Amino acid sequence: MAARVLFQRRALAPLATIALSGMVLAPSTIYAEAPTEFKRKPIYDDTDFPSTIPSPLTPPKAPSTAPVDDETKPKKLTPTDRLAIQIGNARLFLYQYAVKAEDAVNSTMDSAFDLEQSFTKTIADLAPSRESGERLMPGAIYVLVAAMAGSIVTRNRSIILRSTLPLAVGIGAGWSVLPVTMRNISDLVWKYEERVPVVAQAHLSLRNSLEKSASFVKVHKDIGARYVDDKVTDTREALEGWVRKGK
Repeated sequence: MAARVLFQRRALAPLATIALSGMVLAPSTIYAEAPTEFKRKPIYDDTDFPSTIPSPLTPPKAPSTAPVDDETKPKKLTPTDRLAIQIGNARLFLYQYAVKAEDAVNSTMDSAFDLEQSFTKTIADLAPSRESGERLMPGAIYVLVAAMAGSIVTRNRSIILRSTLPLAVGIGAGWSVLPVTMRNISDLVWKYEERVPVVAQAHLSLRNSLEKSASFVKVHKDIGARYVDDKVTDTREALEGWVRKGK
């Protein structure tokens, strides 16, 4: 068995030697496989440089004189078109007047509302404040009664007294009963009088004359009261002297 194996190895040795010698004596080129998608990158970049040679100039084209179409020509207005234009102008005219009338009405209403607010604010400002403790209702009744009393007193007198005395009595009663309200009324009257300088000047002169008259009357009243007191004192002393002498 061992001899058979040895014999086989010896028989294969000459065959291997023949194959190697054949490969050496008849060499062949062996190509390696490479992927088909592989592309070699070039060494220099492919850059497109513009050409320095200028392109030949082309002469400008002459404007073509195309025939004018009938559509571009102005069309002649038909009677219907002219009527539509006139109606549009009339509508614009009426719209402008309607807008003007609306603005006038709005301005009138705004002025009326402003006047109403001014009137209510003025009346509210005439009322006395709560801190003053003045009440309008009984005071106004007292002023009205005083004015009626002055009218009754001057019933058979001249027209001047019948027109001035009740007013004077009512104003005096108002200053004595409703001083805060009368002060507010006088301030309001003075504010309106300042708009007319002549009336304001006349008011100031009348006020100064009345103040002077009041001061004059007050001084003479004090003098008269002092004179009466002196006379009463003298009379009393004389009577007391007579009484003492009679005793």
